[in-house]
Amino acid sequence: MANATFYLIDANADDAENAHLRLACLLAADCYRQGKPAYLHCEDQAQAEQIDETLWQFDADRFVPHNLVGEGPRGGAPVEIGHNGQSSSKKRPVLINLAAKAPQFAVEFAQIFDFVPAADDAKALARERYRAYRQMGVELTTQDLAAQPL
Repeated sequence: MANATFYLIDANADDAENAHLRLACLLAADCYRQGKPAYLHCEDQAQAEQIDETLWQFDADRFVPHNLVGEGPRGGAPVEIGHNGQSSSKKRPVLINLAAKAPQFAVEFAQIFDFVPAADDAKALARERYRAYRQMGVELTTQDLAAQPL
């Protein structure tokens, strides 16, 4: 059974509007260091390219091998980035979801990371994703980053 963790973004955090994007990149880096291949599922191509660029800007000692779906080595790098219903080029244990809706293929992953941004409209979308995951049979937990930072 898949497990999902929803990270509640602190509204008082620096750049709270984009904190979930930064956190997604940090989670991808952690997955890579733990030897767990991850798939970052973005809302659209622009967001996927933004995540790609952010990962390229990590310091050399924190480099995360990654690629956009359809690029890079056969079978993808340890961290793969896609959008619009694209799925990973190979089976991976971790899904990091940045899309507005829960992807139907989410149950193919053992661990799902998702986010509850500070903005009210984004919170409403996160609630819909939470319900969708629950309907898929995913076991859900939340972590308030204000009370328990990563």
